[in-house]
Amino acid sequence: MAENETGEEKSAYQRRIEAKMAEWQAEIDRLRAKAEGARAEKEIEYEREARDLEVKKQDMRQRLDELKHSSGEAWHDVRQGLDRAWDSVEDAFKKARARF
Repeated sequence: MAENETGEEKSAYQRRIEAKMAEWQAEIDRLRAKAEGARAEKEIEYEREARDLEVKKQDMRQRLDELKHSSGEAWHDVRQGLDRAWDSVEDAFKKARARF
């Protein structure tokens, strides 16, 4: 085999490797873009979940205030609502923990 043929073969091989490396880099870039997009979606999802949990917590606070200001037998009715709200908030937090 002539030296020129070996040089051409080497150059062709290098071009093939460089082309493959460019493909790999493009795939890496696509994966990174997907990951960033997923993170942004997760951030939005986390924020939405945090807001929902905050609303539920505020509802609990309001019900607790009602309980504090209830008198006589009325506090039993308030307590039932508070118990249901408590269960709802606990369930929401458990689901959030499991999801994230």
